[in-house]
Amino acid sequence: MKKLLHQKLKYAAAILLCLGGLSAKAQSTVSGVVTSDEDGEGIPGASILVEGTSRGVVTDIDGKYSIDAASDEVLAVSFLGFISQRIEVGNQTTIDVVMKVDAVSLDEVVVVGYGTVRKSDLSGSVSSVKASELSAFPVLSAEQGLQGRAAGVQISSNNGGQPGADFNIKIRGGTSVNASSDPLKVVDGFVGGEMPPAEDIASIEILKDASATAIYGSRGANGVIMVTTKKGKSGQVKIDFNSSYSVQEASNKIDMLSGQEFANYMQEFGDYTYLGSDTDWQKEIYKSGFISNNQLSVSGGSDNVKYYISGTYFDQEGILLGSEYKRYSLNSNVQIDATNWLNVGLSVYGRRSKDTGVRTQEGTGGTGNAGIIGSALRFNPDLGIYDADGAYTISQVGDEIDNPYAMGKEFDRERVTDRMQANTYADFKFTDWLSFKTTLGLGVTSWREGEFWPTTLLKGANANGLGSIDTRKNSSLLTENYFTINKEFDSHRITWVNGFSFQKEERESTSLSSQNFISNSGRFWAMAQGGSPNTPTSELRENILKSFYSRANYSFLDKYIFTFTARYDGASNFANNNKWAFFPSGAVAWDIKGESFMDGVDFLSQMKLRASYGLTGNQAIDPYQSLAVLSPTYSINPGRNALRVGRLANPNLTWETTTQFDIGLDVGLLAGRIHVSADYYKKETADLLFERELPKYGGVATQLQNIGRVENKGFELMLTSKNLDGALKWESDFIISSNKNKVLELPDSTELYGNSPGHMLLPDDTQLLEEGQPVGVFYGYVYDGIYQNGDTFLPGSGFEQEAGGEKFADISGPDGVADGELTADDRRIIGDPNPDFIWSFNNTFSYKNFDLNIFFQGVHGNEMVSFTQMELETLSGKSNATTAALNRWTPSNPNTDMPAASSTRLYRMSSRFVYDASFIRLKNIALGYNFPKPLLDKLNLRSLRVYASAQNLFTITDYPGLDPEVGYGNSGSGSNGNRNIGVDYASYPNVKTFTFGINLGL
Repeated sequence: MKKLLHQKLKYAAAILLCLGGLSAKAQSTVSGVVTSDEDGEGIPGASILVEGTSRGVVTDIDGKYSIDAASDEVLAVSFLGFISQRIEVGNQTTIDVVMKVDAVSLDEVVVVGYGTVRKSDLSGSVSSVKASELSAFPVLSAEQGLQGRAAGVQISSNNGGQPGADFNIKIRGGTSVNASSDPLKVVDGFVGGEMPPAEDIASIEILKDASATAIYGSRGANGVIMVTTKKGKSGQVKIDFNSSYSVQEASNKIDMLSGQEFANYMQEFGDYTYLGSDTDWQKEIYKSGFISNNQLSVSGGSDNVKYYISGTYFDQEGILLGSEYKRYSLNSNVQIDATNWLNVGLSVYGRRSKDTGVRTQEGTGGTGNAGIIGSALRFNPDLGIYDADGAYTISQVGDEIDNPYAMGKEFDRERVTDRMQANTYADFKFTDWLSFKTTLGLGVTSWREGEFWPTTLLKGANANGLGSIDTRKNSSLLTENYFTINKEFDSHRITWVNGFSFQKEERESTSLSSQNFISNSGRFWAMAQGGSPNTPTSELRENILKSFYSRANYSFLDKYIFTFTARYDGASNFANNNKWAFFPSGAVAWDIKGESFMDGVDFLSQMKLRASYGLTGNQAIDPYQSLAVLSPTYSINPGRNALRVGRLANPNLTWETTTQFDIGLDVGLLAGRIHVSADYYKKETADLLFERELPKYGGVATQLQNIGRVENKGFELMLTSKNLDGALKWESDFIISSNKNKVLELPDSTELYGNSPGHMLLPDDTQLLEEGQPVGVFYGYVYDGIYQNGDTFLPGSGFEQEAGGEKFADISGPDGVADGELTADDRRIIGDPNPDFIWSFNNTFSYKNFDLNIFFQGVHGNEMVSFTQMELETLSGKSNATTAALNRWTPSNPNTDMPAASSTRLYRMSSRFVYDASFIRLKNIALGYNFPKPLLDKLNLRSLRVYASAQNLFTITDYPGLDPEVGYGNSGSGSNGNRNIGVDYASYPNVKTFTFGINLGL
């Protein structure tokens, strides 16, 4: 019986197989790997399903899969946050899938203060910048990589292409006048941290409106830059090596008179003999520069421990003789899931940089003080590098200055900076909705700068060697402690953060100098060899900030979002009774697309309206400003110093406060192929921390007071589009923003100040603060051409009254009416350094394994005063001149806009030297090739990309100087960064860069 049953089952199975064979399709094994288009890494857990069947698999930890499928079947590939794909199998046995991030469907989280929020729940104004954008080409710092990447953020170099140059960052304009307007930087939760190299950054969020920044209270008035560094992922160890080599050259030179042309020009001032040479001093100091940038990172981990370690070496030799910059950095992150309720982590960043700097943008270029650029433009072109005795030549006209080659070779300046910051945290998860996080961070920056003027230079020769050394140590201790409630129920979702922050900062500094050195060989390290030491200085500063904060995010039906933020700050910088201040804000957002009446509007994929209002504060002043200070001064008793009143006490000194209103709209079109984000904002800063001038008879020049108001208002627009999505892909980002700055109130309605090189002896009133005007407008005479024979000459002390002389407009007398005479009353506002709008246009093309990036940047409507052009084109015979002097006025050449040569002509602030500094720049163009996966598998590589790029390839501008993107005297924070904008003198030129690089993944 059993035998019969087995035979029947056997026959039945055979029949089923035959029937199955009639209807089944021939199947083969299809395998491959699923990767992300952003980083080329495998995606574990992606779903591979044969459509219309129950057959499916998920990718392994490396993104690999294998599945049986017939030739006429279709694979459906999907993973959360990525665009799903349908792929016909055909005759393929290997199908590699590259998945693109779905910006619409991915409810990604956005980093904000003390946590994250879902992007759909975001009610404030936040711009995000991806890692790929930051490291699109070799950059000196991540700040440089941010240029043009976010709406409402203006970033410019303080000194052109100088190796190690600082960058000036303004988010929605400068909110202050004398206090700092620098944004707050938060690196992995460390407030005031230093941004690591761009290659170590995963993303940056820029918080702009009061709703987003108020959680940082007294530090959020100028915006917040949130930096998230790269972290490890569970899985196999990944090794990435990124290397690039760049060649640089000066992007521009100024056309100067040749040796013979200079001699002919100088003969108009008296008996001058051509000295026989024809030296192009710019050619002598400019050379090809290079950048070598190398980064090696190792990352990986298990389910419980994840790590990321990276080392970067950046080496730049500048295009100017004697300029170099080196940076070594180490960045590491470790995350440990100790239990199911406790996560701990540690991030450590260390950096050493060495800046061998040349002297540029000098405050005075008088006798023995000219920098290398200033000297190259001023120095006699009819002199060579060495004289007949083999010594360096010295100028024969104007101030006695060293030749630029000597400055590049002999001047000795070295700055070494060490930065170490560490931040550790413990995150306790008590329930699925309640957690507590505590952090402890320490940051220390040690800075040392040495300078030596040897006897081979004029300044050193006059002092028989002059050396100085300055040291500074800044340290910061920070602890953050906060609870987070994250709860969802029915149609409600709430995230509530409550915490306390404590931060203490210290700054130590010392300075010493000496002269009369025994020899030049010891440099600034042999201060004991200086026979005449100067009075040393030392300083210690401390300040403490304590804060309580709370933020609640509430979402109802995923359509109505509310955010309420409050922070109570106490700062030791202020007077006893005014140390604490309260900064609240609120925001609402409405997801209009989620409403039922929008169901039929298929072309819209997103439509969200946002509005916010709130207060933020500014306490970015030096400590002890509310206290009276005694300053050292010379004593009548030899060998002893005395004290004098250096500052008066101000018991009422308190916070600057900025109120900001923002309304924004986010729109997605055509299934997310087009995304538009637009914002309008208005900020008003009251109780300005303002250095008010005091009556001169009091013996103290100024006092920091709370007085005055400044307004910033503007709009921002960001348009992201996927223009082509076939075999040829084209994505573009267009950003445009405009900010209008205006002084609303000043203590005395008008204040004049200056920022001109000291040796030019201009009066100290080249710029102006005035109610109703932007901060930093230029102030001077209106240039009205050149006097011709037969003209009526306007009288005025120091003004020319002869044919060929400079002519200025008679605008106003003492009573406000033109009086036929040139006086100080005829000065007017003659320019505005603030741009009307800034923009950038980024395009990324890809075809098969090739990718092409083209990035443009533009600034429009801003003006710049060039003290360089003033010095070279006043034509008073004190220096060399530009080739424009060849067209100077003479009786036989009256039809010109260049005045005659005149030794009595003074340097004068006028509209003649105020120029349109608008520019359009091709910031980057890069062509890359990603090697195909089959080849990589044979080479045992995870990824391999090679690329070539060019930066600053061309600039369209009418500005006659070396570059329109410089800032003389605006480095650092405080009034320098706010008021001294749009000024140029002897600045380091910008550079063209040609780069070749490789990205290798193991």
